[in-house]
Amino acid sequence: MLRRVAELRTGGVSEQDASPPPTLGRLFATITLPLSAGAALNQLNRAVTAVIAPVLAEVFALSASDLGLMGAVLFASYALAQLPVGAALDRYGPRRVQTALMGVIAVGSLVFAAAGGLPQLLAGRILLGIGISAALMAQLKATRQWFPPERIATVAGWAVAISSLGGIIATVPAEWAAATLGWRGVFVAVAVVALLSAVWIWLVVPDVPAPHTSRGGLAAELATLGRILRHPAFVRFVPCVILLSVLNFTWQGLWLGPWLRDVAGLDGPGRAQVLLIYALGFTAGSFLSGIVQARLVAAGFHPLTMIVGCTLGTIALHLGFAFDTGLPLWLGWALWPFLASVGPVGYTLVSARFPGSETGRVSTAINGVMLAIVFTEQQGIGLILDLWPRTGDGGWDPRGYSVALLISAALQVAGLLWLFLRRERQA
Repeated sequence: MLRRVAELRTGGVSEQDASPPPTLGRLFATITLPLSAGAALNQLNRAVTAVIAPVLAEVFALSASDLGLMGAVLFASYALAQLPVGAALDRYGPRRVQTALMGVIAVGSLVFAAAGGLPQLLAGRILLGIGISAALMAQLKATRQWFPPERIATVAGWAVAISSLGGIIATVPAEWAAATLGWRGVFVAVAVVALLSAVWIWLVVPDVPAPHTSRGGLAAELATLGRILRHPAFVRFVPCVILLSVLNFTWQGLWLGPWLRDVAGLDGPGRAQVLLIYALGFTAGSFLSGIVQARLVAAGFHPLTMIVGCTLGTIALHLGFAFDTGLPLWLGWALWPFLASVGPVGYTLVSARFPGSETGRVSTAINGVMLAIVFTEQQGIGLILDLWPRTGDGGWDPRGYSVALLISAALQVAGLLWLFLRRERQA
């Protein structure tokens, strides 16, 4: 049925030969939910490190730089995979690409679970970075492909909200699982879930119709990527948009756990509880962001109003944590992801400027730039923390975290200035 609807939209069949359009609920069940399973593994693998990082640091005698590198290599491989993944999504569609990458997640999880030292940990993280590389982009492409235009922002927000359940599982449930199964057992379980998700996606998600696939070779793909990167909307909007997503990847993905130990003084269960609050804030923000965006635009506001407002809010939170203004821990770390979760809405605003056959590459181009910054920031925070001697309990000096937060805030201010000062010339 879904294929027939797509053919009708693209002129493949006549109207009298087409099946009745599927309901929004059926589209959601056959496209959004199974692809969200893969995206939930993205969230889980990014966030679970914050829970187990202190354990890994103790077991393998890792420095802050080592932890930063372990977190960063996932995003480096994630970023490097964006060009081939974007091309594959536009050529083969989300169903085939995500099924294959779920297998890569399973292998990476098993390698990480069997690690005997930092090299094996890095190898597992590299494979996991490749495996999760298409999750969000596959969702966004499928949402634009199958859903009515007026529903895209809302459904995209819902999809990210469902996917964020992986981040929720990476908190208190992961802390409990690590205590019960050991951290290695957690990653064996991730491998099993990844294989089950691959079967679900393959059996349920429809293929993209031929008129919406690309057919160019490597030279054509590189030329398309170059044109995307030079597009005036991409150049102007992306720096501000991606820094919101950078916050979630950097802090939920690694450094929030150590911060809660070294600055807030929380033990393992206490850290897991705050990480759960963080994940719930991200889920709520993701669910509401598309709805709020659609209503703001309908009311006549500029499409970037929500992006700019949330950026200002996260800058204020940076300053509050850096200068220890007494902001309640639960409130600050709930608002942080709530505001930063609007990043994917910015992705849809940029990709709307391009034809449907290029949306996979547009989204992965944005993601690639974002992940390069995540790699730099995660590794950079580790280098900053190592500038101070380790504390008596083996943690890192709170002053290092404050410096890292101030640098991150400065990057967001620069992104806003670029947005307002850069003139968007006609493409």
